[in-house]
Amino acid sequence: MARNAPGKHFRKGMTFVDLTRMFPDDETAEAWFVKTRWPEGVCCPKCGSVNIQERETRKPQPYRCRDCRKDFSVKTDTLMHSSPLGFQIWAIAIFLCSTNLKGVSSMKLHRDLGVTQKTAWHLAHRIRETWTDKAAMFTGPAEADETYIGGKRKNMSNRKRKELAGTGRGAVGKAAVAGVKDRASNRVAARRMEATDASALQSFVRAHVEPGATLYTDEAPAYAGMPEYAHESVKHSAKEFVRGMASTNGMESFWSGLKRSFVGVFHKFSEKHLDLYVAEAAGRHNIRSLDTLDMMRSIAGGMAGKRLRYRDLIADNGLPSGARPVA
Repeated sequence: MARNAPGKHFRKGMTFVDLTRMFPDDETAEAWFVKTRWPEGVCCPKCGSVNIQERETRKPQPYRCRDCRKDFSVKTDTLMHSSPLGFQIWAIAIFLCSTNLKGVSSMKLHRDLGVTQKTAWHLAHRIRETWTDKAAMFTGPAEADETYIGGKRKNMSNRKRKELAGTGRGAVGKAAVAGVKDRASNRVAARRMEATDASALQSFVRAHVEPGATLYTDEAPAYAGMPEYAHESVKHSAKEFVRGMASTNGMESFWSGLKRSFVGVFHKFSEKHLDLYVAEAAGRHNIRSLDTLDMMRSIAGGMAGKRLRYRDLIADNGLPSGARPVA
């Protein structure tokens, strides 16, 4: 392995040839999911018992709990629950979503996996759901910043441009996203925001950064007035981007990657599902130093205890901008 190679050269990657050899069929892929979910042996997802009967016929399910008498499989109570897709397709989809740095579109998954675009879209969103867990508190030093996601006005429909006429430029008509990056761990937490005033942004920072940490921001007045942090800011309006250790370049780099996925891969983030796309970008960033197989294990392990049914994904939940309420 090259010592001075660029990027994360220390990681152990996996070629597509390696992937197909590791998961040649559904049986080997299922065994991998079982080992990933239950490394110490199969246990009941309902009661936690290890008194499990494995059926040779695998009907109606491959496992039965002798204590609570529930039938189950490795898909039970996970994001794969009730999915008719084979385990090999799930494994390949996880590989593609974890190794494509800017993400992978549902049309690409549709072509690569041989499933319908609607199935691929639902599959991709279920994988994104694995990254929605609340991040651990950051100890700092940390960078905080916000950005705005949306298309260019010149590309909007006439109706949309008329709606925005006279409302100014820049962030108007776009969705706000706030983020925090912990320099010590290189981890990022980000989510869509309903507002970018002091109350909203400071609440977001306090939810992710421990008191006493050093906090770096730009000169936005919304970040002023947080005495629990050693707060330093840089003045972007005066072309000051770095002063000593103070900068928000780490978050700017993350925003750049998120917007590259918006422009080059997905072309549009609907506000309803923006939280999932942001969670995917942050989640992939946070595991990017892992070996490829460990990335896949991290995603597969994050499926347990979650559900994302298609009817819930497309439902009108009454929110003006987002599939789930902002906590």
